[in-house]
Amino acid sequence: THAPVDFDTNIATTITAHDAGYINQPLEKIVGLQTDAPLKRALHPFGGINMIKSSFHAYGREMDSEFEYLFTDLRKTHNQGVFDVYSPDMLRCRKSGVLTGLPDGYGRGRIIGDYRRVALYGISYLVRERELQFADLQSRLEKGEDLEATIRLREELAEHRHALLQIQEMAAKY
Repeated sequence: THAPVDFDTNIATTITAHDAGYINQPLEKIVGLQTDAPLKRALHPFGGINMIKSSFHAYGREMDSEFEYLFTDLRKTHNQGVFDVYSPDMLRCRKSGVLTGLPDGYGRGRIIGDYRRVALYGISYLVRERELQFADLQSRLEKGEDLEATIRLREELAEHRHALLQIQEMAAKY
């Protein structure tokens, strides 16, 4: 069988969602698993909840009801965001099979990190760079220059900073 050995039922994966995980801690030179145990799958609900529901059903597991409520009623997933902007024609074409491969239902919505910069420059330097870039945008914001793009970039820089600090927090667990 190709069933996973184990998977989470109520923890949405983030950089810091799981405690440190080891295969054989005394022997390990390189540490770090995606979850707190070997061969344990993490839940990636931010892309969409339906694929996770299907996996739970296929492997005879039950999803935590609060977790399901959070990602169906309270938190918009990437998948729901994609469907919200489809035109009626796009939805009909998708349903009929004329269009395939649209960016939905594939667990997207995750940010794939490029961690070479962390190793090359260190987290403190990268955080400071984001803070400086954020501050440099203040005058554009105050003048109302390209407001939508400026606000979006400031939000992205704040998210970068937050993610870098989470990497630092996660690494401290090891």
